[in-house]
Amino acid sequence: MLVIVAPGQGAQTPGFLTPWLDLPGVADRLTAWSDVAGLDLVHYGTNADADEIKDTAVAQPLLVAAGLMAARALFPDEVAARKLVGAVAGHSVGEITAAACAGVLNAADALTFVRERGQAMASAAAVTATGMTAVLGGDPQEVAAKLAEHGLTAANNNGGGQIVAAGTLDQLEAFKADPPAKAKLVALKVAGAFHTEHMAPGVARLAEVAPTLTVADPAVAYVSNRDGEVVGSGAEVLARLVAQVSNPVRWDLCMETIEQLGATCVIELSPGGTLTGLIKRNVKGVATLALKTPADLEKAAALVAEHAGEENAA
Repeated sequence: MLVIVAPGQGAQTPGFLTPWLDLPGVADRLTAWSDVAGLDLVHYGTNADADEIKDTAVAQPLLVAAGLMAARALFPDEVAARKLVGAVAGHSVGEITAAACAGVLNAADALTFVRERGQAMASAAAVTATGMTAVLGGDPQEVAAKLAEHGLTAANNNGGGQIVAAGTLDQLEAFKADPPAKAKLVALKVAGAFHTEHMAPGVARLAEVAPTLTVADPAVAYVSNRDGEVVGSGAEVLARLVAQVSNPVRWDLCMETIEQLGATCVIELSPGGTLTGLIKRNVKGVATLALKTPADLEKAAALVAEHAGEENAA
């Protein structure tokens, strides 16, 4: 069974869209999507520097547009694609990409939603100086105790002993000075404490946007970040996308579900690499491919032919 996944914020790198512009129609599609996103996606994906694309209001629409662009390159016929793909999942903002791939939202509504999400989360992040730190290894109970001691939230559980702590910069600095035993801490290049109570204003804003969008039930199995469950209602998917802004990402549970569904191959949309790395370490016996550039399309198409089929459709 073929599973398509979409990365979250932090996966973007300067110039990562440049090679994709050589494909016919990509520049025109990105230009059209730029009007909806309120950003020059071509500029930000090719010429902008790391600081520019770190901006939450930029990074999130850029990532969703890139994922949808890569999906279109791999599957030119969206309807046919949904008969080949068994399940979709995304990490954080990648959930919006996954929702569009599943047919819950059309591309324009996905970009409208992510535009508002990015702006709302950037505004929320500006209220208090907050951030995120990856915690690699350590005893899980001790890690949880240290997070609680310093008032931090486990904003992401990425499986395999990888937790992302989130909170104020002062809390994170105190945590750095008093880390859990045998754990490695890595400060993340993000602009705020995403998926925590600090993002509550973003939830309120997205709740106002949601009723303006056209929603359909997923045409493939949609695996949710909230609890790793497969969600069959488009309205429920959208409600979860709204609430997830201030709720922890349980990618560990998503990977468990992907394995339970019988995945044999996972392809990560551009700018891929992060999720396939996690899947390699946590889901054994599954072929993986990060669709980073058009040079990966031939291999991706071969994997689709090998692992996909109408019998795999949810």
